[in-house]
Amino acid sequence: MTEPTAEEQPRIKEYDGEGITVTYEPRRCLHAAECVRGLPAVFDLAERPWVRPDGAAPDLVAEVIRRCPSGALQYRPAPGPAEVPAESGDVPTTVRRMPDGRLLVRGDLLVRDGRSGPEGRHETRAVLCGCGATGNQPYCDHSGACAGAEFEPFAADG
Repeated sequence: MTEPTAEEQPRIKEYDGEGITVTYEPRRCLHAAECVRGLPAVFDLAERPWVRPDGAAPDLVAEVIRRCPSGALQYRPAPGPAEVPAESGDVPTTVRRMPDGRLLVRGDLLVRDGRSGPEGRHETRAVLCGCGATGNQPYCDHSGACAGAEFEPFAADG
């Protein structure tokens, strides 16, 4: 296996707050907008930085981040006394195939994509490519058959 190029490496931005650190991986964002609808005081595309974790209580920020179906937004408790538990995957793991072919997955996932080393990467939410045409395997990036499709939110109850 060849080493991933710098372009293939995940680019993850971190936004530190008092009780929570929010991470954002732009290549995985499918613009479902759960974040901006859920907490506009924290997630504001017109502002820089666009993520301001201290704009709401850490538990509310975590709750809204868990709505992000692609996993582009994630969080971890900030160092110190934890106000927010670490994110854990849904039990049982669920996979929902969308009409356009995307696979919406929630659970305790280990993704081995060739970019995260042999140990892979722990995930709790992902939208996986169902057509094989993505430039960000295994994640959907809307560059294949699902390009332009409306995003349907992942209902927790299936």
